[in-house]
Amino acid sequence: MVFSLLDELQQSLRERADAGLLRRRRTLATPQGALVEVDGLQLVNFCSNDYLGLAAHPDLIAAAQAGAARWGVGSGAAHLVAGHFVAHEAFEQAFAAFVGRPAALSFATGYLANLAVVTALVGRGDAVFADKLNHASLNDAVVLSRADFKRFAHNDLVQLERLLAESTARRKLIVVDAVFSMDGDLAPLAEMLALAERYDALLYVDDAHGFGVLGDGRGTLAELGLQSPRLIQLATLGKAAGLGGAMVAAEPVLIDWLVNAARPYIYTTAAPPLLAQAGLASLRLITEGAGLRDTLRRHVAAFRGAMQACGAQLLDSATPIQPILVQDNQRALALSDALRERGYWVAAIRPPTVPTPRLRVCFSAAHSDEQVAGLCATLQELLRA
Repeated sequence: MVFSLLDELQQSLRERADAGLLRRRRTLATPQGALVEVDGLQLVNFCSNDYLGLAAHPDLIAAAQAGAARWGVGSGAAHLVAGHFVAHEAFEQAFAAFVGRPAALSFATGYLANLAVVTALVGRGDAVFADKLNHASLNDAVVLSRADFKRFAHNDLVQLERLLAESTARRKLIVVDAVFSMDGDLAPLAEMLALAERYDALLYVDDAHGFGVLGDGRGTLAELGLQSPRLIQLATLGKAAGLGGAMVAAEPVLIDWLVNAARPYIYTTAAPPLLAQAGLASLRLITEGAGLRDTLRRHVAAFRGAMQACGAQLLDSATPIQPILVQDNQRALALSDALRERGYWVAAIRPPTVPTPRLRVCFSAAHSDEQVAGLCATLQELLRA
């Protein structure tokens, strides 16, 4: 039985490889940054979500070192046992104030946060309304919640309203990425909030790729000027914030409910308190990061202009996530390999992660204008070949 299963798995891996769908890890030998060593190669890194270039910032390193000296490395327990430190409490309060919400709760990862929020708020007899391009963690959370899973076409407000109007669910929860991680576009959050008000729903916004970048760093809700007790905002800290973990900001009663009912919060060890202490330094850098965000916008504008000039198939994104659609998996892999041979690291993203194969080009404020120009020139050469 065991060997039969292993043989089946090996055959499935061969089939994935033949279809251009086999995944493999690449190993970095340097800190995250614009220039990295990957599998022995020096590459300009256009794969990372380190949008502000803070992952190896000396201020964050110093804050983490000070946090380790003060609190140790491990938290030792779940938050509700013996793992909730003064550093966690201070960071939660500072984060809530920064994003303009009354309360916040920290999580070890964004994936756990999504599982926690959705499964704590809805269950059998309830309904979740989700964009078809939502992150996998949101989809997994809905499945685990056992609520009715109602999916609508990407950013299709007409279909969303129809599903809401038809629903007789006890509780209704709209879940959506604020910035879609593979397309780079924004959800129509103002219109979604209006629908949540009309049909008595909550709106859970996964702002993993907006926090630190949009709204003067406070995220997509701030960018759009949205405030409501119906809003729940997730911000992951492993992207623009340069750290690890996640924060959920919402009304105090909802945060208290998560502390009491969210199993992925209750039954997991708290993130190291040194990360919370580093989080305070990250909030300061984000607050002071207007110049970094200006650099990002300049890089994106230069890239889009160059790609449009050579006829690349872009998507409607003004964020640091800039996909180039290609015709098939093998073409995506070939372009990624050719870029790597020329000194650029750009990920090939393929189904089932996305419906259409693509290069996912990600920009950081740590990139120089020369590095962006070099990538553009190389892509123009490859795409015209």
